[in-house]
Amino acid sequence: MKKNSVRDALKRGEPQVGTWLSLSSPLAARFMAKAGFPWLTLDMEHSNCNWETASSIFAHVAEADCVPLIRVPSITHENAKRALDLGAFGIVFPMCNTVELAELAVSSCKYPPIGTRSVGGSVHALNFGTNAADYYRRANDEVLVVVQAEHIDAVDQIDRILSVPGVDAVFVGPNDLLASMGKTPQMETDDPQFVDALDKILRSAKSHGVAPGIHVADAQAAKRRMEQGWQFIAVSSELGFMNQAAGALLKDLGRSNQGQVARY
Repeated sequence: MKKNSVRDALKRGEPQVGTWLSLSSPLAARFMAKAGFPWLTLDMEHSNCNWETASSIFAHVAEADCVPLIRVPSITHENAKRALDLGAFGIVFPMCNTVELAELAVSSCKYPPIGTRSVGGSVHALNFGTNAADYYRRANDEVLVVVQAEHIDAVDQIDRILSVPGVDAVFVGPNDLLASMGKTPQMETDDPQFVDALDKILRSAKSHGVAPGIHVADAQAAKRRMEQGWQFIAVSSELGFMNQAAGALLKDLGRSNQGQVARY
C-alpha cells in the first residue's frame, strides 16, 4: 500500500507546497498532477464538482504519484465518507470553529476503534495501490486530516481545536478569516488583528505538533510563509494560474484584461 508522502513529510516538519483545483476538470487535474506538486486539493466547497468527477480527479492525481486531497463542503460524516471511499488521501475541513467539529472531522476519517468511519468501497484501495482488506488495516495511519482556521471563532478556540488527537494540520483561509473580522477579504494584509491571529495559530500548531498551513497568492508569499514556519502551503489554484498568465500576456500586448482574475 502506498504511503501518504505528504502526511509523512509534514510529520517530519518539512514544508509541502501544493495548489487548489477549482475547475472541476479531470483533464486539468491530470496535467497539474504532472507539474511536480506533492499534493493537489480539489475544492468541492466552492466549485460545481460532483462526486463522480471528484473520483476521476483523485484517480488522475494518484496515478501521477501526487497526493489527492479534497476540501469538502462542510464537516459531516457523509462528506468525509464519500470523499475517502472515492479515493482521496486526505480531507481539508472548512470552518472548523469548535473542538466538537474537530472531533467530528477526525472521527469521520478513522475506522473503529479510533473513529466512526464505516467500512466499504474499493476505489480507495485502487488509488493506494492495494486491496480493500489491506487498505482497511492501514488507512488510519495514512489519511491526512486538515482542519481550517478561517474564522475568528476558530482563532479564539485554537488551542482546544489543535489538541484533538488525530488532527494532522491546520490551514488558514485568509479571505474568510478577514471577513469574519469584518474586514475586506484578501490574501495578504498587515492588519494587526489578522497578523496577531496568524501568530496565535502558528504558535498553537507548533506547540501541539500540528503542521501549520496557509493559502497564499504567489511564490514570493509562499517563500516568506515557509521562512516563518508554515508548512502546508497552497499557492493560488489552477484557475488562478490560468488567469494570471492570460492577464500577463494581455498586458504585454498592451491590452487591458477585461476578465475577472481569480484571487486564488
